[in-house]
Amino acid sequence: MGPTAVLLTNMGGPKTLDDVHDFLHNLFSDRDIMKLPLQKYMAQYIAKTRTPSIQEQYAEIGGGSPILEWTQKQGEAMEKLLDKISPETAPHKHYIAFRYVQPSTDVALEQMKADKVERAVVFTQYPQYSCSTTGSSLNELQRGIKRAGLENLSWSIIDRWSGHPGFIDAVAGRIEAKLKEYPEAERDQAIILFSAHSLPMSVVNRGDPYPGEVANTVHRVMERLNIKNPFRLVWQSQVGPQPWLGPQTSDAIKGYGKAGKKNLLLVPIAFTTDHIETLYELDLEYGKEAEECGVTGFKRAESLNDDPTFVRAMADIVKEHLDSNEKVSSLWYLRCPSCSFDSCGTTRDFFKQ
Repeated sequence: MGPTAVLLTNMGGPKTLDDVHDFLHNLFSDRDIMKLPLQKYMAQYIAKTRTPSIQEQYAEIGGGSPILEWTQKQGEAMEKLLDKISPETAPHKHYIAFRYVQPSTDVALEQMKADKVERAVVFTQYPQYSCSTTGSSLNELQRGIKRAGLENLSWSIIDRWSGHPGFIDAVAGRIEAKLKEYPEAERDQAIILFSAHSLPMSVVNRGDPYPGEVANTVHRVMERLNIKNPFRLVWQSQVGPQPWLGPQTSDAIKGYGKAGKKNLLLVPIAFTTDHIETLYELDLEYGKEAEECGVTGFKRAESLNDDPTFVRAMADIVKEHLDSNEKVSSLWYLRCPSCSFDSCGTTRDFFKQ
């Protein structure tokens, strides 16, 4: 009998500059998150035109995304803890399934087949559920399971965990550590900006639960911190001219700078590892904007990465799921009110079996 598999799903990121084009092409080809006219050709065009500028950004953070390295470290540490706290389901082994780069869903499933896995827990690495992230990964997983002939495995899904106490403690710990870097007299007036990846308003209006789940995380973190600091939830990474969920993180920084606020603490609230959205967008791009508008106390809370509190939270989340014997949360079965993607229905029907 093989190990209990814990399949860590995420978008992934290009490991080298040469991987950027394929990453973008796969992203814009994904009909589970967007439907473009003549998508096959549009995806090729967008990838080709955007690759040079995105390669420049990756070059500034070392030439590639560190998301695979961090996910491997998280997975290895989680395995060891799980073997201790859940010996009845040991041994545990993590597998990584990235949506747009290697290791892909197919690669992960072939590894699981070779290891003779019979029990598999799909563990999304997006704390807050969105059809554009977890939803797309699960749709691809369902297709991959059929390609690999693994329909008879015992599958279950951890599809969201936005308010898990361990996750909240880990985020709060990162904030507390960074707040200590401010002079004591200014500490409780530093504005905390919780920054999450934005969504097009067309997705929000379709009924995607992501904005509410991010807000739930922010509420629980501030409850846990029990501090007087003012805070706001802001949104980053808007692409294209269509309306997106706001206010944009960049606009918030400029607005508070104009208002004379000097101390801004940026917190990545929807990411669990460092990657381009933290290392380039938050640190370099927004850091420069903050400097230009007079924000002298601009700081960014460290990403969770291999923080022991977060790794323990990962292990606890999986153990609690295994102990519950639930296949998936009841929330996941409820599709968006205006969902028009057939794949979402097909995936839910598959995991009901």
